Amino acid sequence: MVISRRAFVHAATAAMTMPVIIPSRVLGQGAPSKKITLGCIGAGVHGMGVNIANFLNIDDVRIVAVCDVQRSRMEKAKKRVDDAYQNTDCKAFQDFRQIISDKSIDAVVISTPDHWHITMALMALEAGKDVFCEKPPKYISECFALEACAKKHQAVFQTALEDRSTPHYHKMIEWCRNGALGDVQRIEVTLPELAILPPPAKDVPIPAGVDYNLFSGPAPLIPFQNQYLQSNGWRAVRNFGTGSILDWGGHMFDTAQLCANALDQVPVEVSGKGRIPTNSLTDIPVEYDADLTYSNGVIINIKHGGTGIKIYGTKGWVGNDKWLGQLKASDEAILKTKYTPETSKYRQIASSEHKNFVACVKSREKTTYPVETMHSIHLGLHAADISIRLGRKVKWDAKKNEFIDDAEANKLATAPAPRDWQKEG
Repeated sequence: MVISRRAFVHAATAAMTMPVIIPSRVLGQGAPSKKITLGCIGAGVHGMGVNIANFLNIDDVRIVAVCDVQRSRMEKAKKRVDDAYQNTDCKAFQDFRQIISDKSIDAVVISTPDHWHITMALMALEAGKDVFCEKPPKYISECFALEACAKKHQAVFQTALEDRSTPHYHKMIEWCRNGALGDVQRIEVTLPELAILPPPAKDVPIPAGVDYNLFSGPAPLIPFQNQYLQSNGWRAVRNFGTGSILDWGGHMFDTAQLCANALDQVPVEVSGKGRIPTNSLTDIPVEYDADLTYSNGVIINIKHGGTGIKIYGTKGWVGNDKWLGQLKASDEAILKTKYTPETSKYRQIASSEHKNFVACVKSREKTTYPVETMHSIHLGLHAADISIRLGRKVKWDAKKNEFIDDAEANKLATAPAPRDWQKEG
């Protein structure tokens, strides 16, 4: 089915066929006493403002190359890195394959639109790199190809999320795991409303300095629109993005699932409804309301209109109204409840995703968000999107990794054969 050998082959063939390369970290370049070399792919708002900015502040790493299909962004990224290191050594490319093939680079940071995440990650892993990759995956099936590849190469992989390193969300999980709310029954998550873009314009020229073939990559090469180069534009177009359900959803939904604490940490049944605009470039749900039911009976509801999370248990509730908002509870005593490493049933708060990744590249330990979390965090969100698109309930079999007796849902979960972007470019 969806996640079987056929799905693996489809996802894996999106990657360039490359020989297994022994990374420099094994040969001494990345030894604990040396700096880890990074190549950063994608220099948009998040790539530059979050990932490049944070890695520049970590002493154990050196960004040695940057890449963006938009030349102006590539040049800005190079300047930022050069200014930080006070030299002109940073390499700059429009074609990410030059970073992938560079044997001097230990790890790759992927900050691209969603449709590129897993294909680039597979190529980097096959080239012997460790990988720090933005979420979400474009399709459910991609995650299984990714996990198999990372394990094959014994690579360090970090799904780029910060919530497990954020006190607000760590505390929520800790209170749930230690019984402060009693038995968790229901969790409500709100996510931002997606931009409704205008109808497509005709004959829009591709701006100078933009490699649109490389931007599109494995996705169909549809007529160019200026909105595709904007983060609130491509996210609203299914050819490149997955909308706020998958994009923002990964944050609070990860916390919600850890609070639910179901055995397989993925839902068994999902029922959603929503609205997809007409006469618009936006072709992803902008309004939605979905219930995800877990094996232990907990229900997580996701709905458009906010960035908050609220957890209800038999002894009370806790939550906030917006991202990093002030914590509230049914009883102030819940908020004052603290645990020590010896008394807590939940792990201690992790360091930031960037620092954790660097530490794990050196130690070869698992990251806070290892490769398997790319699937476990996003499966339910993909299922909600699929339920909305089909207009009915879907059920998931965690053992078989497929929707139960549902060819339509399984087809939507499976990555199609990629466009031959390397031949067309």
